[in-house]
Amino acid sequence: MPSTISRRRLLAATGAVGLAGASGCLDAIDGVTDGQDGERRLRLTLLRETESLRDRYVTDLEESRPDWDEDAFAAALDGETYTIQYREPFFARDDPTYAERDGTYYRLGSIVVGEAEVTHPVLRLKTVGRPDELDSVPDHVAHGDLPGTDQRAVKIAQMAARARGNAGGVPRGLVQRGGYVYRREEAIEASSLLGDSGPSHVEYRDKIYSVEVARETFYERIYRAEVEPVAESPDEMEAVLRARFVGPRLDRDDLSADERTILREARGHDAYSETHPYSSAYRSILKRLERRAYIDGNVRKDAFAQPETPELLQLDGRYYEFRLRFVGDE
Repeated sequence: MPSTISRRRLLAATGAVGLAGASGCLDAIDGVTDGQDGERRLRLTLLRETESLRDRYVTDLEESRPDWDEDAFAAALDGETYTIQYREPFFARDDPTYAERDGTYYRLGSIVVGEAEVTHPVLRLKTVGRPDELDSVPDHVAHGDLPGTDQRAVKIAQMAARARGNAGGVPRGLVQRGGYVYRREEAIEASSLLGDSGPSHVEYRDKIYSVEVARETFYERIYRAEVEPVAESPDEMEAVLRARFVGPRLDRDDLSADERTILREARGHDAYSETHPYSSAYRSILKRLERRAYIDGNVRKDAFAQPETPELLQLDGRYYEFRLRFVGDE
């Protein structure tokens, strides 16, 4: 066993008093589970990523995106201005989206350029009950007898009906205004639920629901697609992605034997962890990962200000997600 490991175990066994004093700021961290002896460990986890960032971040619009993304991309390449209401082109709000066409790589995004006031039908359902539990079953239409668009609308609207009075909530982005919003004109025209002569009740999964339709005002964003060339070759694109997403760069030849052992264990099922004060090798790793706040800063204020989402590092040309987390002794 490498010296870093034995040193850590020796400190854990004989330095309880010193540990309490040296890690006083750790003791105040909320949400960290105490172990059997009250020790807390800083765990490093490495998850193997692809050798090419392009495989992860460059998308094929024709295969994996909605139709309007390909339309927006094609229009921009032709020098045309492409705007769309409500739907965000390329959905690049949090992370940029990239695409390749004829050897050139593009960064895809959008900006809000206006607002539209529109009226849409909203379908809401109210639970009546199971047919075998009702004294009188109202006239109703079966879910399977509805047009495809209505079937989807009922499926989503019943999620809202089911959630009323319960703590489970509803799927974000599907249920809106307590039901389902019809936005596409072709869907409205094909619907049998929205007309004045539409059914008053619908059956879905052995339950009867009353049908309520309201026409309500919405204020929707108008987006303009933005497409910018960023690279002319795979290597250039890889450099762009490294600059955007990769932080620390490590080379095994620059690491000590103990540091290599730590990184190897961090890639394992149980990851790697130490108690404070950390071994010299672990301290060195934390510095290389640009996480000095875990070593000599105010851990409560500084270390937990680090991003919650995993970050990428490059180790000998391969990419890994890494995460640091305080855990209790298991």
